[in-house]
Amino acid sequence: MLFLCQHRYEALLSRELGADGLTINETGPGWAGAEAVPGDKIMQSVAELAFPHLTMLVPREFKGESVNALAQQLADYFFESLRGERIEAAWPCVFLCASEVTGLGRRLSAVEKAFLELLKKKLSRIAKLAVPELPRGAAQARGLVVFFADFGRIFAAREVWLGGQRRMADDEAAPSRSYLKIEEAYIVHGREPQPAETVVDLGAAPGGWSYSAAKRGAKVIAVDNGPLKGGALNNPLIEHRLEDAFKFQPQPGEVFDWMFCDLVEQPNHVMENIVTPWLTNGWCRNFVINLKFGHVDSLALLGEIRAATSPYMTHATGLRIRHLYHDREEFTVVGTTKP
Repeated sequence: MLFLCQHRYEALLSRELGADGLTINETGPGWAGAEAVPGDKIMQSVAELAFPHLTMLVPREFKGESVNALAQQLADYFFESLRGERIEAAWPCVFLCASEVTGLGRRLSAVEKAFLELLKKKLSRIAKLAVPELPRGAAQARGLVVFFADFGRIFAAREVWLGGQRRMADDEAAPSRSYLKIEEAYIVHGREPQPAETVVDLGAAPGGWSYSAAKRGAKVIAVDNGPLKGGALNNPLIEHRLEDAFKFQPQPGEVFDWMFCDLVEQPNHVMENIVTPWLTNGWCRNFVINLKFGHVDSLALLGEIRAATSPYMTHATGLRIRHLYHDREEFTVVGTTKP
């Protein structure tokens, strides 16, 4: 299997894979290769990993000095893999590369163009159904994903597992770049705030997450002693409470549809004083929580989140822990609180 991650987090990705029982055989900018494991354990392991954005299942490796050589090998592989398979709907045909390698994007574009020309000549109907983007959400997908590790070395796979992470479009009215994280977190979670739903944003300032929810028509209580800015400031759907996020509690019987939390605090402090009471008492139905690992061991933190006695495991369903495309040294945790 080949695992793709955010650049500069390859070492943490390798540690997570090793802790999951996988044997790392090679790493490069934004990726790590590991020996596959048999049967259902593959999907169970991959679905729970935090650092991989995309996992290529049983990839084939190809090498070539020229654009045409690589394109022809890809075409031969794809045509052979189609035997006995019918494609009747749009399918992802996606070319990716390690963007940190100078000029690699131009090689990718040239090989992609040459491959599509070969595909059109032989299978024009299937070529017309190809789309150059991956499905949204965390799930398994079938199509063709090609990853350029270098100019003359590529990996291709028909089956991939998507963690849900992806680059998001910015909004000029968003108060900060953290807006991108919550937009991405919705995709991982598979749901987002709806009109008239209630949201509490703990540690809201300058208001990126509150603004994101209000854009969707949700009613937001933004809890922070700091000021709101941009589209969150004086927003009619956002009520700014100048309070300590750690001390804020709902009114008796009040349950928020969503609880957001993105505090620059030690993760254990957040887990003990916000995650535990909010999930244990059922004060929210859905949650998006960021936990910083810049000053703690990231693998140890993952272990604490996944421990059988943690509030996440005992009081939540649909739990997903991800290192997002827009995350830095932090995990984003999403899920639904048990009734």
